[in-house]
Amino acid sequence: MMIYILGRQPAIGLAELESLYGSDSLRPIGNFAVVVRNDDHVDFAHIGGALKAAKILTTVNSTHLTDVKQGLEKVIVKHIQTLPDGKLKLGISTYGLNLTSQRITALGLSLKKIIKANNRSVRLVPNNENHLNSAQVLHNKLISELGCELLLIGDGVNTIIAQTTDVQDIDAYTLRDRGRPKRDARVGMLPPKLAQTIINLATTGAKSNGKRLLDPFCGTGVVLQEAALMGYQVYGTDIDERMISYSKDNLDWLAETHKVSVNTHLHVGDATETTWQQPIDIVACEGYLGRPFTSVPDNEILQKTINDCETILNIFLQNLAKQTKPGTRMCLAVPSWFVNDKKYHLRTLDHLSHLGYNRISFVHSNDKDLIYHREGQIVGRELLVLTRK
Repeated sequence: MMIYILGRQPAIGLAELESLYGSDSLRPIGNFAVVVRNDDHVDFAHIGGALKAAKILTTVNSTHLTDVKQGLEKVIVKHIQTLPDGKLKLGISTYGLNLTSQRITALGLSLKKIIKANNRSVRLVPNNENHLNSAQVLHNKLISELGCELLLIGDGVNTIIAQTTDVQDIDAYTLRDRGRPKRDARVGMLPPKLAQTIINLATTGAKSNGKRLLDPFCGTGVVLQEAALMGYQVYGTDIDERMISYSKDNLDWLAETHKVSVNTHLHVGDATETTWQQPIDIVACEGYLGRPFTSVPDNEILQKTINDCETILNIFLQNLAKQTKPGTRMCLAVPSWFVNDKKYHLRTLDHLSHLGYNRISFVHSNDKDLIYHREGQIVGRELLVLTRK
């Protein structure tokens, strides 16, 4: 069994994993982790809503520090026997346990003594917080052949001990975001990891199987590039000819730098009226978000923006419904607004059935929590998962 450490917005990460593995395979732990009981392999590099993946080594039937320490000592003695020669790198992270960084460091030092007593040299990565972040894990090579990050995860009255196998590669995300030849802040800056989540929510299961993914608002091609890396055929349209040119340049860059074959079809098209070529297997996109407010707008401007987004989404969904088969699944990121402690969302979301769609609800996440939003931002992205009726 594997365990995933969820990201900043755990409800979104849970919904993504539920799409990939199925609800029956998941057992959430608090709002920070989830045990996955499924043998299907999902490439962690293509999961946007999880920070770490780890294999479960053992479970201690206690959360008391003395008992946990004994469990750790047994694990590390067994583990070092499987490692090749060389200096080891050790780190410890805790989740859901009431341990200070000083107590965690003390645990690490006790393990370091045991390792040295077994004639192995080791470097301990110190803790400034109760868990190591992705950069610390990567830059200290804790998931390399001679590395080991041990996770201590509070699970009710028990403690799960796990070893990190994968961690979110922040350098790779930065390259695919800022390293692309064409970017445009005026049309929004969709993070690659959110694009991954949108794609995963738009499908079920872990395999792309060469399906064709349509992004009707492709912009600079972030969704298309992440889908191409997952093995999808990608089809993008945008009302702006410049965006089509940007997407082409970015996908050409991706093919060259990442050594992947990108099966792409792009053309100019207004999503409210264009006719798309078939087949359309799944749809994944960030729709029109309206004005990118950097300060609180007055009510007249806010209401006009909401109405504009409402109109575009409504007509787009009607157009899409005429061109997709029943059962076609999709994930759309649509705007919501956070103004003066009040949240506004599009009224269309309350009338999807009349437009020919069923909204997918998740067992482990509530629809109202599927909004990608940072503190202080006015415009959020509500993740809408639908199937064509």
